[in-house]
Amino acid sequence: MTWLIYGIGAIAQLLFSARTLLQWIISERNKKVLTPSLFWKLSLIASFLLFVYGYLRNDFAIMLGQMLTYFIYVRNMQLQGEWRRMHRFVRNFILIFPLIIIIIGYNNNKQDLYNLFNNEAIADWLFVLGIVGQIIFTLRFIYQWIYSEKQKQSSLPLGFWMLSLLGASLIFTYAVFRKDPILIAGHIFGIITYVRNMMLLRNQS
Repeated sequence: MTWLIYGIGAIAQLLFSARTLLQWIISERNKKVLTPSLFWKLSLIASFLLFVYGYLRNDFAIMLGQMLTYFIYVRNMQLQGEWRRMHRFVRNFILIFPLIIIIIGYNNNKQDLYNLFNNEAIADWLFVLGIVGQIIFTLRFIYQWIYSEKQKQSSLPLGFWMLSLLGASLIFTYAVFRKDPILIAGHIFGIITYVRNMMLLRNQS
């Protein structure tokens, strides 16, 4: 069962890395930061899988991060006109999926909630670090969402990359202490691309 859990997490991180690599390559070719529609599609699929991974690992920090960004990915797909191209059944499933997991997985009232917030494998200070890291990492997409709504188009401004770098660094630290190879591998590559995109944006101005 452990290999299956890590397999789901690995696929999720590979998709996250693939979206970042795609965005990076396109931006390098155009010498400015661009956001292809495939970036958001891969983000949504990866978030879907990483949410499942967090649930199977009983890791609230991971689940929280994905819950907060999941619907922002959907909104960016709407801004780029990609959401309506999907079948209605798929759209509805995507929207209610997190609720389904919560209802099925945490239907034992206090006991399930206790297990979620009191994982013996995670020290209290580490739990707080993971939550703070995920909140900061999530704020980047809230910032990006507000910025994109004002611009009436999906884009990734400098503030997004700054929050990405800070959040990823904290989550990487969390992952090292948690001994989570999935998070470690995913955020090492991310940190490099965040720095590079900040450099590209600086050269644009």
